[in-house]
Amino acid sequence: MSEIQSARTRIRFTVSYDGTDYCGWQRQYHGPLKSVQHVLQDAIETLLQEKITLFASGRTDAGVHARAQVCHFDTVRPPSAFEKWDFPWALKALLPPSISVKKAWLAPSDFHATISASHKIYHYYVFNSFRRSPFLHRYAHWVRKPMNLSHLNASSQFILGKHDFKSFQTKGTIVVSTVRKIYGARWDQPRPHMFRFTIDGQGFLKQMVRNIVGTQLALEREAADPAQMQSIIKALDRKVAGPSAPPQGLFLWQVYYPKELDNRCREL
Repeated sequence: MSEIQSARTRIRFTVSYDGTDYCGWQRQYHGPLKSVQHVLQDAIETLLQEKITLFASGRTDAGVHARAQVCHFDTVRPPSAFEKWDFPWALKALLPPSISVKKAWLAPSDFHATISASHKIYHYYVFNSFRRSPFLHRYAHWVRKPMNLSHLNASSQFILGKHDFKSFQTKGTIVVSTVRKIYGARWDQPRPHMFRFTIDGQGFLKQMVRNIVGTQLALEREAADPAQMQSIIKALDRKVAGPSAPPQGLFLWQVYYPKELDNRCREL
């Protein structure tokens, strides 16, 4: 292979998507629903007329959304080819309205969407009203009974710090360790009837955020001592935690990378 053919250009980009009609992020070859990765990778390959391997900061489950998922791929096209056109705009015609590439960068070879990520922020939305909303059912979990914000925040305090979160891990993905570090976890009300849970962590286990939210909502609904959250964490047993909250309320909100690495990525 010649030097020109072996040269690779790394492209980093952010993508937003409505995960309702997809089987999750990861490409799969069974079932009626396509994955976000499948649709996005096919669109990029059609645009570039070459096979690529697409990497993301992490997987999202079926029905889960993303505001700013971070991805990267390598291409044989030179950097100059991307400097001459609007890559996100060029993909628009090849993608469904539920997927939108927002920004793109030329990235150094040591940037990796998955491995380089330092921490991520997720939001979970709960619509708290006596009647459900036909406009929010795709993007928020509906809870009819009035919710206690103070109780939810009290249980959130026990999540902070470095813990073994095995009690909140859904089986299905093999990991070396179930220990994770959480930098922030709090509930607020951005508008009437809407509750929002924001969690900032080094990394997350399979369905960990949804399992934490489901457990908090169960403790709040039962008016249980918020400190039970601590004993649930220490139990290291998924059976002692609450049910998993539905996927539609969850959004991958932001993914962060070391500033030194960010500074070496050049926006297109």
